[in-house]
Amino acid sequence: MSLSNPGFDPNHIAELKEELAKHGKNFKIIPDDENSDEFVNFYFIGMYEGREVIYDAALYTLRLHHSSEVYEIAEHKAAQKFPDFNGISYEEDENGNMKPLTSAEEEIGWFITEIIMEMEEEETVKVQEFVDIDTHHDFGIGLDAALNVEAITPAFISKFIQDFNDDTLVLDDTLYAFQSEEEDIED
Repeated sequence: MSLSNPGFDPNHIAELKEELAKHGKNFKIIPDDENSDEFVNFYFIGMYEGREVIYDAALYTLRLHHSSEVYEIAEHKAAQKFPDFNGISYEEDENGNMKPLTSAEEEIGWFITEIIMEMEEEETVKVQEFVDIDTHHDFGIGLDAALNVEAITPAFISKFIQDFNDDTLVLDDTLYAFQSEEEDIED
């Protein structure tokens, strides 16, 4: 890797090390609206081919990974059935209220929901833990990982980094299928 990738630049690495030491952590969460208890985007320092590098990591639960895979397949099936389908866009009016969907969007939405329910019930989509490394990332090394945990907590992120950097991370190769969690509806 050349120094044209700022994630390999010793100055950037030193700045991140200083910031991490100041906060007593081994990672820095990247502010992102997508961050949740099931997905966190963060930086950490590790080694790659004998050199220190900043990893730009996305860590998510296996449940979220499964949901994403199921939804992607359902959208693909919707695109096959509805040739004009380009995704459903939810828009707000000037008061911040959701605008109603068109009848075509509603029909597609119900179709997608039915496909998802069917795939979940039949467990047609199964996923397993993984860690993918992207060495052609624009900042350092990209890392995507899905692990079978309930939530991505700061303690879990810290342990993941430790295990990754120590090369002691063990992935579960079991295939899992998940059901959507039904929300309790109160009257």
